[in-house]
Amino acid sequence: MADDSMTLLETLRKASAGGEVDVLREGVRILAQAIMEAEVTEVTGVARGERDPERRLTHRNGYRERRWDTRVGTIDLAIPRVRDGSYFPSLLDPRRRAERALLAVVQEAYVLGVSTRRVDDLVQALGIDGISRSEVSRICAALDAEVETFRSRSLAELACPYVWLDATYLKVREGGRVVSMAALVATGVALTGERRVLGLELAAGNDEGSAWPRFVGSLVERGLHGVRLVISDDHPGLVKAIDEQLLGSAWQRCRVHLTRNAQDLVPRSARSMVASAIRMVIEQPDGMSAREQLDRVIDGFRPRFPAVAELLTRAEPDLLAHFAFPQPHRRQIRSTNPLERLNKEIKRRTAVVGIFPNRASVIRLVGMVLAEQDDEWQDGRRYFRPETLALIDAEPEPTEEVPALLMAS
Repeated sequence: MADDSMTLLETLRKASAGGEVDVLREGVRILAQAIMEAEVTEVTGVARGERDPERRLTHRNGYRERRWDTRVGTIDLAIPRVRDGSYFPSLLDPRRRAERALLAVVQEAYVLGVSTRRVDDLVQALGIDGISRSEVSRICAALDAEVETFRSRSLAELACPYVWLDATYLKVREGGRVVSMAALVATGVALTGERRVLGLELAAGNDEGSAWPRFVGSLVERGLHGVRLVISDDHPGLVKAIDEQLLGSAWQRCRVHLTRNAQDLVPRSARSMVASAIRMVIEQPDGMSAREQLDRVIDGFRPRFPAVAELLTRAEPDLLAHFAFPQPHRRQIRSTNPLERLNKEIKRRTAVVGIFPNRASVIRLVGMVLAEQDDEWQDGRRYFRPETLALIDAEPEPTEEVPALLMAS
């Protein structure tokens, strides 16, 4: 507390001397910083700067910057980070931004007269008896600027060896009709082991094939680099975009999507058998065993289900690409399941709206959901340990066959 008192006294002296210091805002910042330091001391069990060789809790791990909007203005906070586990300040609300975006979308739908009875009920439950078009425009403009800053931020300092790409579909009013649009989402794992949200784009259903190259190109233009493996389904245009714009990276075809594709080629009674056969291939301990097992599966399917055999034959190098990477990572990088879970969260948060009034409202709400998820991932436990990420560039096991594309990198 003595240090905090000296800091407050120093702030007051600067203010009284005519310095350009907002005493109230600076006081709130100092108080907030002191609260966070006290909370992290509880998490670690040791005060900042002290050491305890017998400590069994986690350790401090630096700080990350975050802007905090308050009634006295925007304050720059340095949020402490911990090595194991997670810490989020009690004085901040991790869901605040997305809830503001949801409210803005509902308000916009209400003002535009396109809301359903469910949205009307929600508006009343939120205590909104009426709101002007100008007020909705003001709220939306502020949120749109925040989302655009997040979507267009530089990725130059963020080397991501693993990148996941996938799409989730939402209903939007456009041209007097309700159409399905794809929200293209990119996430990755940085060399620090943290998961990060890399990008968001919206594409009409009939434009998805050409939208993927534009989306991947925008990630590269913003500085995305160090990509060694991209995990995705074989969306039209996406695989070509990966080959042409992410040179030196391998492609892992999502085994969940591939299993569904294979199941669509057989009678319902055989679907569980097809899924089990593909799972047996994926669960092999190394690449050579997986290829041998896949050959047996293909030979077994060829007499009864030649279409499945042909699909697996063509997909072999892409289905098994993850075996060329460190064993601790393989379970997470063999499918888009990590991104699918994020897509489910997007669906959950957008279900209240149902049908979006326009494209901008989709970007606004989904962008806020992704921004807050990015914050939580940075505050939470690392997805991979940094020391295991260093193994990506190590020599592969001699028993494993490495995809030619990866070897070329």
